[in-house]
Amino acid sequence: MGRSELVVFSLICCLAAASAATLGAVYTEGGFVEGVNKKLNLLGDSVDIFKGIPYAAPPKALEIAERHPGWQGTLKTKQFKKRCLQATITQDDTFGSEDCLYLNIWIPQGRKQVSSNLPVMIWIYGGAFLMGAGQGANFLKNYLYDGEEIATRGNVIVVTFNYRVGPLGFLSTGDSNLPGNFGLWDQHMAIAWVKRNIALFGGDPDNITIFGESAGGASVSLQTLSPHSKGLIKRAISQSGVATSPWVIQKNPLLWAKTVASKVGCPVDDTASMASCLKITDPRALTLAYKLPLGGTEYPVLHYLAFTPVIDGDFIPDDPVNLFANAADIDYIAGTNSMDGHLFATVDMPAIDRSFQKITDKDFYKLVSGLTITKGLPGANATFDFYTQFWSRDASQETMKKTVVDFETDILFLIPTEIALAQHSANAKSGRTYSYLFSHPSRMPIYPSWMGADHADDLQYVFGKPFATPLGYRAQDRTVSKNIIAYWTNFAKTGDPNVGNSEVPTQWDPYTAQNGNYLNITKKLDTSSMKQHLRTNFLRFWTLTYQALPTVTKEDRVPEDDVLVHMAADS
Repeated sequence: MGRSELVVFSLICCLAAASAATLGAVYTEGGFVEGVNKKLNLLGDSVDIFKGIPYAAPPKALEIAERHPGWQGTLKTKQFKKRCLQATITQDDTFGSEDCLYLNIWIPQGRKQVSSNLPVMIWIYGGAFLMGAGQGANFLKNYLYDGEEIATRGNVIVVTFNYRVGPLGFLSTGDSNLPGNFGLWDQHMAIAWVKRNIALFGGDPDNITIFGESAGGASVSLQTLSPHSKGLIKRAISQSGVATSPWVIQKNPLLWAKTVASKVGCPVDDTASMASCLKITDPRALTLAYKLPLGGTEYPVLHYLAFTPVIDGDFIPDDPVNLFANAADIDYIAGTNSMDGHLFATVDMPAIDRSFQKITDKDFYKLVSGLTITKGLPGANATFDFYTQFWSRDASQETMKKTVVDFETDILFLIPTEIALAQHSANAKSGRTYSYLFSHPSRMPIYPSWMGADHADDLQYVFGKPFATPLGYRAQDRTVSKNIIAYWTNFAKTGDPNVGNSEVPTQWDPYTAQNGNYLNITKKLDTSSMKQHLRTNFLRFWTLTYQALPTVTKEDRVPEDDVLVHMAADS
């Protein structure tokens, strides 16, 4: 580079730096907050990042949080706050904090002026309602839920936040003494805070999309169905989890409340006394009083997910399947991963991933029986026969193991998502409905060669990890990530994944129950990626054949309370 070119280059850099737009300190309802401005390129593009803005006051144990009283001076919001108190992976200790209700914001900025009226995307994390954080898992300060790639590539504002999980978030006595759903109320408060304040950060408060995965996808669905969300949410995306999933609503909350109460020395015979005692118990003790068993149990792991949302007559006034009229004007995307059930199948039947270990038809029958308890022997027999009908032609271990994964994928994710899509579409007024299947195979080297997309495999692509950490990915992974971010952010902008700031590789047609349209997301997207009627025969089996079977009375099966007590003892 010659001297004159160097001078021009330096001048361009200086001009870009001098004119780069940044928000600086922002005055919110609680006071001033100051984040950081990260330069992205020589053209002056940047992203303003605020980490750790309180959206509610530090919550009291087992109570709905209240608004934050505010602060004096300027709050430095440059570091992620601790996650909400939860058990460690080993479940023998806790980490996180009770003071955890904070959110994080990423705002893309151009060179000349600060952004305004941008679409807003609020992320709700998964983790079985037991674990998780707004920033996600962290490896060398590379946080899974860093919103920078989505924000800058899609020209949207991204918000993530913490909400309470485990017993502190979802313990309930099933009555007004401890109504539960504290984690859902946290989510609601975060969304409401964004609605009230996001215009100050350059966002459009009338164009808010909530999106999430697994328990976060189910939370997204529940938020759209709650009457408390009226007017808050414009659009929603549920990834691998909806309100109608069988692991979402806890139907026996009192049993699990008693289990925790007995372990921490609180009374169990009177819910008022129990609630009073639990509220003054050490929150760490409450958290550790419950352990999710991860193997060696009598029943499938689904039955041990104790602390999840409940029908409380308030935030969730009815069975979610009856609440879809509340989402009539919300645009909705919902989908699953091709082998979402694999994660659960490997807990219930560890031989799935072990090439040297075989499974038998007896193993599968036991699993089926454990997931069809309410229909008794007729339900187990009908389901087993339906899923094994092809084994007479091919009873290879690969076929049998894939059947197990397909079964858990269907019952835990795919069929409930199909029901939610049909309900949303049937109740829709202005709201549009879109469906997808994420099929880009897992990159985990320990998995079998036949493995498709496992539960949570989509997260790295949604959050642009192939761009943020390019050495760990292939060109095809960047293509997958680019396309998902384009569809998701276009949808957030317009309600149509095809229309927005980003070009997409192929048209994604809306879903109706009649056309069964879904986009099959792989490394190559073209007109052939638009499919119809995903696993129709299996959907028909579960919604018609299986549902038509009589629910077995307690006299004809192991008493449900006995089953649940057995489960509680295991946990």
